[in-house]
Amino acid sequence: MRRRPPEDEQLRVMPWWLVLIGLLLAALLGWLVLDWLLGEADRAAQPDTRATLRIDAIRTGLTVVAGTGGGLALLLAARRQWISERAQRHQETVAASDQAHRERVQVHAEAVAETGQRHQDRQAEAAEHDAAERRLTELYTRAVELLGNDNAAVRLGGLHALERLGQDNPAQRPTIAAVLCAYLRMPAPDDDARETEVRRTAQRVLTRHLRADDDAWWPGISLDLTGARLDGFDASGCTLVDADLTGAVCASATSFAGAHVHGRLSLGAVFADLVCDGLDGDAEILLDHARISGRASFDRADVGGELSWRRADVERASFRGATFRRPASFDGTRFAGGVTFREATFLGGLSMEHTAFAGYAGFRQARFADMALFRWTEFGGETLFERARFEGAANFGRARFHGPVTFDGATLARRPLVDQARAVADAVHAWPEGTRVDRLDDDWLLLTDP
Repeated sequence: MRRRPPEDEQLRVMPWWLVLIGLLLAALLGWLVLDWLLGEADRAAQPDTRATLRIDAIRTGLTVVAGTGGGLALLLAARRQWISERAQRHQETVAASDQAHRERVQVHAEAVAETGQRHQDRQAEAAEHDAAERRLTELYTRAVELLGNDNAAVRLGGLHALERLGQDNPAQRPTIAAVLCAYLRMPAPDDDARETEVRRTAQRVLTRHLRADDDAWWPGISLDLTGARLDGFDASGCTLVDADLTGAVCASATSFAGAHVHGRLSLGAVFADLVCDGLDGDAEILLDHARISGRASFDRADVGGELSWRRADVERASFRGATFRRPASFDGTRFAGGVTFREATFLGGLSMEHTAFAGYAGFRQARFADMALFRWTEFGGETLFERARFEGAANFGRARFHGPVTFDGATLARRPLVDQARAVADAVHAWPEGTRVDRLDDDWLLLTDP
């Protein structure tokens, strides 16, 4: 146990008998001194001298008694001073302790008040949040109910109510976009002009908030339009993250011109026309099994991700000046009309195995920085590779050319493989240097590798 400092020890009262003993000791000391001095005085031979010495002895004894008493009085005064100083220190310590206690009480009171205030603020915020959530839920529920109304005008009002709700509440935007996409995925009655207008409005509401250069932009929104019925869907200039139109039926022209695409863009749908001029981004683009009854255009597009366009049916297409930075595949796709890849750049390789061009196929000034595969490809009309650049391997094995073919001005890093390729005999062709051409019969020429 720690010993308390001396100033903190309890002060004990001096007993009265201690003072009496001090006085008795002073008197005893004075009597002894007086007795001793008187004895010495009595030894004097002369009476006068003896009387004088006795008087001096008495005076000395009294002086000793007085001095001893004075010493005792001095000790008592010193003790009184010490007690006074100790009392002063005690008072100061008590005052400091009281002040510290009052400060602690004040700090505690302030902390309690602050905690209480924070609790009240949290309760107020929670109440406000709950009220806002209830109001938001009511508005959302009401808007969805409007969207399900039989009256087309009321459904339009529901669309605009959802849009306004999303504009004012960013956290609700993905949900609202999902609701709009779900509405577009629902079956639509045929030849209903009013429903068509409602759906076009829903499309515009979606795309209006997908343009990053607009103050109304809703970032990070993905579109799930699988199996939807779309009419004139215009996402030009939009920033798209994971848009899926697989199985959708798109009437009129569908536009992604100038769009910035990321993640995955799935376009395995039925299109009247598909416009993707100037499209860019790193998204993987999928058009497998797409059906395009009109024109597909990717002029000046900059496709940063892989392009998969397999087993699709396309009427006609244009890829003028397009850049494909990752592998591009058109395997098994059928082009019913003319197709141009003029000045297109394939940086990651091109595969057109089993692809069928029913009409013109133009690759003028195209650049193939990696492997270019045209095995089993059917070229039904004029095929042009004028001034094309083949920087990697090129393979035309088993290809069939039903029209004139020209490689005038083409540069090839290595001789292309043409194993068992065939070309019609009644057309004028210009083959790469070193190509071996033999007449197979009256209708066909056979190309073989040396």
